[in-house]
Amino acid sequence: MKHAVLIVDDDPFVNEFVTEALTRLGYETESVLSGEDALVAMDDREFDIVLTDLKMGGMDGLELLRSIRRRDAQAIVMIMTAYGSVETAVRAVKDGAYDFLIKPVTPETLEIKLGQAVETLLLRQENQQLRQDLTHDYMSMIGKSGVMREVYEKIQAAATARSTVLLTGGSGTGKEMVARALHFASPRSNGPFVRVNCAALPDELVESMLFGHEKGAFTHAYKATRGRFEVADGGTILLDEISEMNINLQGKLLRVLQESEFERVGSEETIKVDVRVIATSNRNLKEYIERRQFRDDLYYRLAVVPIHLPSLEQRKEDIPLLVDHFVRKYNAENGRSVKGLTRGALNLFAGYHWPGNVRELENVIEGAIVMARDEWLTEDDFPMEMSLGRVADHAPSFEVPLTIKEGNRFLVLKTLEFTNNNRTEAARRLGITTRTLRNWLNEWGMGAGGGDSDDEEEESAGTDRAGSAA
Repeated sequence: MKHAVLIVDDDPFVNEFVTEALTRLGYETESVLSGEDALVAMDDREFDIVLTDLKMGGMDGLELLRSIRRRDAQAIVMIMTAYGSVETAVRAVKDGAYDFLIKPVTPETLEIKLGQAVETLLLRQENQQLRQDLTHDYMSMIGKSGVMREVYEKIQAAATARSTVLLTGGSGTGKEMVARALHFASPRSNGPFVRVNCAALPDELVESMLFGHEKGAFTHAYKATRGRFEVADGGTILLDEISEMNINLQGKLLRVLQESEFERVGSEETIKVDVRVIATSNRNLKEYIERRQFRDDLYYRLAVVPIHLPSLEQRKEDIPLLVDHFVRKYNAENGRSVKGLTRGALNLFAGYHWPGNVRELENVIEGAIVMARDEWLTEDDFPMEMSLGRVADHAPSFEVPLTIKEGNRFLVLKTLEFTNNNRTEAARRLGITTRTLRNWLNEWGMGAGGGDSDDEEEESAGTDRAGSAA
C-alpha cells in the first residue's frame, strides 16, 4: 500500500527534489507551492503525511500546521527548516508537529523520517482495528437474546461516563470482555487499560501493586515503583475479583474512588490521577458485607453502574450464534474447514447446563475443531460428561416407596450412566431394543441426548445435517 504525502514548499526546486526522492521511495506524492494551496489540496483528497517548509510567503508552516491540526488532531505534519530556524521548528513540534527536518534534506533523511512516520500510522491503524474488533466481538457476537440486549444497552449508556462500574456474574460469562468494551467505547480509548487480579496477589503485595512504593519502603524495595493506578492515569483500571481484596486495603481504595488521590507505600507525597475504575466479582458482595468481609460504603461507591452478566443457562437461545462464531474463529486459527454442528450436537449443547459458561463452550468448540474427523461435529466429538450431565440431570433419586414407572426410569438412566451413554450397550444390558429405549427417552424429554443405535442413525441420517448451525 502506497502512503500519500503532500509536499508544501514555495521553492520549486526543493519541491521537485523532494517529490522525486519520495516517489523513488515508493510514496504517492502531490506538491503545492503555498500553505493556501495545501489546504485546497486537502479538501480534494486525504493525505497520510504532510511535509511542509517552515518559512513561506503568505501562510507559513506554523499557520498551516495549526489549520491542519484544527481539522484533524491526529494528522502527521512534518516541518522542513533551515539551520537558523531550529528553535522555531522545536516549538512547532510542541504545537503538534510530528517531527522536523533540517534543510538541505537528503534522500537518506527522508527515508528514515518518513519511515518512522509510516510506522506510527500503521500502529494507529492496528489500534483502530483492535478497537473495532473488540467492539464487534464483545458487543455484537456475544448474543442477541433479551437478557443480552439489556446488557448492551447498559454498556452503551455507561461507556461515555466516568462513573465506576461493577460487573457481576459467574466465571466465564465475559466480565473482562465487557470491561474492555467499556474502555474502548469510551473517550479514554486512547489511554491505558490496566488489569489487576485481586485474587492472584498476596495481601502484602496488593497495596504496592495498586499504589506503588518508594525505594526502601520494605524489604526488597530496591527502587521506587509506580503503582497500577499511576500507570492507568488517563485511562481505565480493572479490579478483577474485587471481593478478594483485604478489608484493610478497601478503605484506601475508597479514598481513591472519592478523591482521585493516594500515596505510594513509604511516601507522604500525594499523587493525583484521572482513572476510571471498573470492578468485577463472581461472588455475592452483599453476603460478604453481612459477614463483614467487604465494606458497604465501598460496595455502593463501586456499584454506581451495576451490570450483571447472565449465565449461559439463562440465554440458551444464544448458543447457535456462539457456536457459529467459535467454529469460524477456530477454523481460521487452525486451518480447518468444519461446517458446523449436527442437529444432535446442537441439542446436546442446548441440554447441557454449562457451569463454565461461554468460556467452557469456547473451549469445547476449540478442542473439537482441532480433533475433528469430519466436516460436521457430532455428539461424539465432545466430552462425555456433557452427555452424562444430561442423564444425571434427569435421573431420579432411589428412595422407596416408588412406582414401577419411577423404578423403570431409574434403572434405565443408571444403566446409561454405567455404559457412558452408549444406548446400544444399555439396551442390550436391559434386554430391550434400542427403539424401545429411544421411545422411553423421548417420553422423558431426553430423546436428543446422544445415542448410537443403528436404526436411530439410519432414521436420522437424512435429516441430521439439516438442523446444523448456519
